[in-house]
Amino acid sequence: MVDRADINAVDDAAWEQAVAREAVIRRLASKAPPNRAEFLKACRDLGLKRSRLYELISAYKARPVASSLLAAQVGTPTGSRRLPDEIEAVISGAIEEFYKSLQKPSINALQKEVRRRCSQRGLRPPCWTTLRDRVAAIDPAELMAAREGAKASRQRHHPVSGSYHVERAYEVVQIDHTLMDVIVVDRVHRKPLQRPWLTLAIDVASRMVAGFYLTLEPPSALSVALAIQHLVQPKFDWLESLGIDADWPAEGLPETIHVDNAKEFRSKAMKRGAEEHGISLQYRPIGAPHYGGHIERLIGTMMGAVHLLPGSTFSSIKDRGDYDSVGKSAMTLDELEHWLALEITRYHAERHRSLGIPPVAAWNEAYRWREAPLRRPYDPEGFRIDFLPSTERMVRRDGIHLFGLRYWDDVLSLWAGRQDRQLRVSYDPRDLSMVFVRSPQGQRYAVRFADLRHPSITLAEHRRAQAILRERGRALEDEDLIFAVIEEQRALVDAASIRTREARRFSERRNRALDGVGAYETEDADPEPKESENVLRDHPGFEVEEWS
Repeated sequence: MVDRADINAVDDAAWEQAVAREAVIRRLASKAPPNRAEFLKACRDLGLKRSRLYELISAYKARPVASSLLAAQVGTPTGSRRLPDEIEAVISGAIEEFYKSLQKPSINALQKEVRRRCSQRGLRPPCWTTLRDRVAAIDPAELMAAREGAKASRQRHHPVSGSYHVERAYEVVQIDHTLMDVIVVDRVHRKPLQRPWLTLAIDVASRMVAGFYLTLEPPSALSVALAIQHLVQPKFDWLESLGIDADWPAEGLPETIHVDNAKEFRSKAMKRGAEEHGISLQYRPIGAPHYGGHIERLIGTMMGAVHLLPGSTFSSIKDRGDYDSVGKSAMTLDELEHWLALEITRYHAERHRSLGIPPVAAWNEAYRWREAPLRRPYDPEGFRIDFLPSTERMVRRDGIHLFGLRYWDDVLSLWAGRQDRQLRVSYDPRDLSMVFVRSPQGQRYAVRFADLRHPSITLAEHRRAQAILRERGRALEDEDLIFAVIEEQRALVDAASIRTREARRFSERRNRALDGVGAYETEDADPEPKESENVLRDHPGFEVEEWS
């Protein structure tokens, strides 16, 4: 159990200060004792007294994450707003609908528009300086894009690209998704399902594949989180479980993760999770696909090999010709994952055209350029949970309610009905039977369904059940009814999976999702006895004390 602040609830200004401190203090903490000149320079750069910097170094050594460097807030946070919510809504609406327009109205014109809107609602209008400050807080690039167009904004504010030179292993890792050019079959009936999605990561310095995640679900924050977990964790045990004897040394925390602007890469959990562990997120400029050239070329290399598999859809209808991709499909998702792992290890061992040497040799050279070994997650279990989707919930007297489902654990009795603030609740969409609750003190607790008789379900199943109840005009908050509908759905899907492709697809997604959450499972301390065992007959009995 690790005490930590709720990184999603920290004020942005305080968090940015902690992130800036972490980049400097990480270097000082790695040296014992720190260089005096570097230490004094750090004091000046961070605006700290020497005694305070020593305290922060000690705190960082005890917990090497950015949140350990958060400063205690005193008084009203900087940048906080004191106007009523109704007036703030009027100001925001006027800026979005009136000020951010091609007519480029002035702040004086904005003030008149705000006065008009406040008068209609019977509100007291804000002063001119308030509107000036609100406009000054807008991102200049965003404002210019709204008032002059995206092209003008890019030309004015976006940096001029130069050469992209990376030397150190895991200095930059690029991540992207692709829809694989092959159709997979289900595990039970081995009939066609769909094209799977691949999330792939590459180490730019060595061109080594850093990690990947294969799924039937469209790209999401979860698929990104699982790909990041794979690139960070050691690969030896995973390769051994597949029966693959190969060297795949890529592991550890990257310095920078380079991604595009898809919404799954911009989630708050992804941003705060990366910053918490000292990882910088770098977004590809909009309209500049060449910025992700390394990962795009790797995807092209992998898809070229996929085109030789049965059930390949090739890159286009013209390339496919008369080939029957659906009829020729033969591999399950598990088999495709095994094949992909073999293909990646083969790619690592072959000479890379741009580098002139195999990626595994390039990794060894790039690793020598590192001044320090790659960092590992301070709290591996917390690292996985930091990237999961999360929300805030109050602890009611009967537990926590999420998606119309009720969760309870005895530890919640500490805050049930008495806590005036919401707690951070993280969840895995693959299995809603357990959530992870962070206490006000930063401790994390696993909390299961209040009714342990309920089976594990996926978020997709839950949403489908709610849609059915909505069509029937029934209450969406009836937990027993939700599970009854899910059981009814499962029976129908299992019965129809032999006949229809869509039913097989949903069944396969459900089964793979529930099979993929073993990282959170704990072994049963008292396993159930085998059916053939007679527990009472074989028990030695207990000592009995007689009283006269």
